[in-house]
Amino acid sequence: MHSVFLSTSLTGDRMPTQICIFEDNCATQFLPLVYFRPVYNLICGMSSLGEKIVSSYPGAPVTLHIRPYLEPLFKARYPQFRINELMADSVLFVNGRVIAGSDLASKIPLEGPAETVYYSGKNIVAARLSGTLLEELKQRPAGIASIGEIDGMQRVQVDVHLVEYPWDLINRLHEQMEIDFRRKLKSLKGKQIKGKVYAGCHLLNKKNIVIDAGSVVKPGVVIDAENGPVYLGKNVTIMPHATIVGPVHIGDGSIVKIGAQVYGETYLGRVCKVGGEIAESVMHAYANKQHEGFLGHSYLGAWVNLGAGTTNSDLKNNYSTVKVQIGAGTIDSGSVFVGATIGDHTKSAINTVFNSGTVVGVSSNVFGSGFPPKFIPSFSWGGAGEAFATYSFDRALEVAERVMQRRGVAMVEEERKLFQTIFEMTTDDRRRLRMPQ
Repeated sequence: MHSVFLSTSLTGDRMPTQICIFEDNCATQFLPLVYFRPVYNLICGMSSLGEKIVSSYPGAPVTLHIRPYLEPLFKARYPQFRINELMADSVLFVNGRVIAGSDLASKIPLEGPAETVYYSGKNIVAARLSGTLLEELKQRPAGIASIGEIDGMQRVQVDVHLVEYPWDLINRLHEQMEIDFRRKLKSLKGKQIKGKVYAGCHLLNKKNIVIDAGSVVKPGVVIDAENGPVYLGKNVTIMPHATIVGPVHIGDGSIVKIGAQVYGETYLGRVCKVGGEIAESVMHAYANKQHEGFLGHSYLGAWVNLGAGTTNSDLKNNYSTVKVQIGAGTIDSGSVFVGATIGDHTKSAINTVFNSGTVVGVSSNVFGSGFPPKFIPSFSWGGAGEAFATYSFDRALEVAERVMQRRGVAMVEEERKLFQTIFEMTTDDRRRLRMPQ
């Protein structure tokens, strides 16, 4: 990882210690989910990893360390954040893979012993640098990846959990949803039920339910929060006879279709449309699963669309642990339940079926009867019984723009360039499978 920090001189009064949320070299273990985002934008609970870290240090100035190819888009989309800029003379670096519990700031205080690096086992959790050592880090070609190699650092072991692979995010959903819900309750002003709940709905354990302003819950809906909280954001529509069993998060503007069954632990981002059966899964913003079919123990990026009847397996018939291809190698997840990992902008046709542990890259189109391969590279076109070919870049980009326009989202030029970069980055994956280019 190349150093991307700007060496910025300071004038005037000393700034307070700055937080820098960074990506380490293990971020690639979360591909294809992190082609379009940093690892700390992944969801675990009712919020992202990065949001948990920021909430642990309220009021502290924050900068985001991000891979160079993502920087232009994130600067365009999120001008309110400092990106790859260190403005203070004291910085607390926090690994973006950390699951920040309520006690993170007590284990790793914002203001504490200088020149200290915190470990969990062999993983660097955080580091506090200032003065000449901070300047040295800025100049190192390897950047943050070399924090542990800087001489003169005090090393401290702390009990902090870091996620390693996508299934870790799913396996920690229940616990983190409970924690995040309590955080959300503290920030609420006024009553928890602000939206409209029609007669004929059943809200079980109402104190564990939030329905924000503009949301509508139609007759016949059951929201069961007895085993975990349920959070509905603003302008959510729950259509008649849907059942939601907590813990569940449903983001602003999302729609749950008639008769849908949404089980805990499930996170739906903004403007999602869902139907059928969903359990223990994450769907980022603008992802769709509108029809019948099962989605379980799965993680979907943004703008994914699953056709009617699309179903995934999340349990092998012999109940053994699921193996998942990460990059060019295969990892034993150590978990019996692992579903599909699907990158941004990928589409499945009607009645598509995914085996346990299937990984599908970004901007792919999958179709056909029977199980497709368990690893499908980004920008692929094909499916079960079909020879996969490269999904033409121009065609893939055209479809992505059209889909975004339908939701009132304009693709900016930085995003078009990012598509091109990711297409080029993933060429070797397609060549390795001898796919026609």
